[in-house]
Amino acid sequence: MHDPVPRLPSLLEAVLSVGTDLELRATLQHIVDAAAELTEARYATLDMTDPGRDGLRRIRTAQRPESPEPPARPEPLESPEPPESPESPESPESPESPESPELIVPIHVDDEVFGDLRLAGKRAGPFTDEDEQLVRVLATQAGIAIGNARLYETARQRERWIEGAAAVTTALLSGESAADALMTVAERARRLAEASAGVILQPTEDGGMEIVTASTLDDPGDIVGTVIEPGSPVLEQLLGGEPVFIDDSATDPRMTTHVRHRFGPNMMLPLQAGGRLLGTLALPRRRGGRPYTAVERLLATQFASQAALALVHAEAQHSRERLAVYEDRDRIARDLHDLVVQRLFATGMMLESTQRRSTGTGDTDKDVHAMLGRAVDELQSTVQEVRTAIFALQQPPADAPTTFRGKVLREAAGAAAVLGFQPSTRFTGPVENRLAEPVAGRLLTALRRALAATSRRAGVSRVEITVDVTAPLPDGRPGVRLTVFDDGGAGTTVTWRSPL
Repeated sequence: MHDPVPRLPSLLEAVLSVGTDLELRATLQHIVDAAAELTEARYATLDMTDPGRDGLRRIRTAQRPESPEPPARPEPLESPEPPESPESPESPESPESPESPELIVPIHVDDEVFGDLRLAGKRAGPFTDEDEQLVRVLATQAGIAIGNARLYETARQRERWIEGAAAVTTALLSGESAADALMTVAERARRLAEASAGVILQPTEDGGMEIVTASTLDDPGDIVGTVIEPGSPVLEQLLGGEPVFIDDSATDPRMTTHVRHRFGPNMMLPLQAGGRLLGTLALPRRRGGRPYTAVERLLATQFASQAALALVHAEAQHSRERLAVYEDRDRIARDLHDLVVQRLFATGMMLESTQRRSTGTGDTDKDVHAMLGRAVDELQSTVQEVRTAIFALQQPPADAPTTFRGKVLREAAGAAAVLGFQPSTRFTGPVENRLAEPVAGRLLTALRRALAATSRRAGVSRVEITVDVTAPLPDGRPGVRLTVFDDGGAGTTVTWRSPL
């Protein structure tokens, strides 16, 4: 065995490098890269023992020491399709190749095995005892760094979910309609959980559950209205207010809907407050997506409880507002009644006076007819006012309409829950007058996708959203242009156009 002292500076540098980043994925990447550089290994991977806890399965080296040009940085997340992954055993460059002896060192976090650090392809021959000692020292420090990164990641997640729950409560208590309130909950939850869809189900009269609201990156039209029929194995838990966690919606026998095949991991959380079940919040991820961690499940469950409480308070506030409207209508009706009675009384007096004048003073027929005509016109006007007032009072109180500007601002507010800051929004031209369905719906879908992509990019500190209905298309036709800019990396601009 060689004296490890000459390599001590490299070891110290590697130990320091693994603790330079608090983000878990970046910390793991530092560990793998440092181990490869320390041992002069061509390949290094870190395989997690419990992928479900942190949502990761394998991290590999970002570059190979002998490559003349560093290749593109691989995705540190697991590949849902192993045959297409460069880590596949069939690949001739894989560390698992029989021609390439491995050095395997476990990494412990507290008293648990976090994963195995695997190194292969040493340039100067087989791995030595010195290599193993160095890697074990690195693994010890890595366990501490991983524990710190986990704590930091958990704190960040809690902060995002708490901010999201507060934003939902504020939005619901601001006077949204029932449908908009449910959509607000679904959208915020989908963004926070990084899910493929945010779905709300409510009980049906025949004992099933129906999807009444869906927030997706694509058109949710084929999801809304889907019914879980009575007798489904999952219904007993959902109607009983129990959370249901599913590893794969497409294969789980409890799932019976026709849309289950497109989703993978799923959380179905009760929206329950004061012993009353309002519905279920479902957050499915795409097929093959990473499973939900224990922390994500806990935070989402707490979010659902907070959202349910906010929904109940919003409903109570809406009921109080409706009651105030009804009371105001009663007052208006009383005032209108007094006014109508006075006008009818005055009209009656006019007719009586006309009758007396026509018989006692010898007024001409022309004057008589004129006065009678005015009386008749006044009566017709009064009747019309009464009919209009009665019709208006018979209608239910109308909820405040949701404008296009409001919908864009709601999307921006939803992205703020994930980004940690509020995107700036600007409108150019009369968007409410010139932008109508279905163009407005397609624009909102494009905005939703752009903001979702922005939230996944690192280093984003500023987002600008611009909707311009004065920008003509290249062929000269009037059109609308959506621009979403973020300053992540070198800056990213997404532009979407459509004719009006």
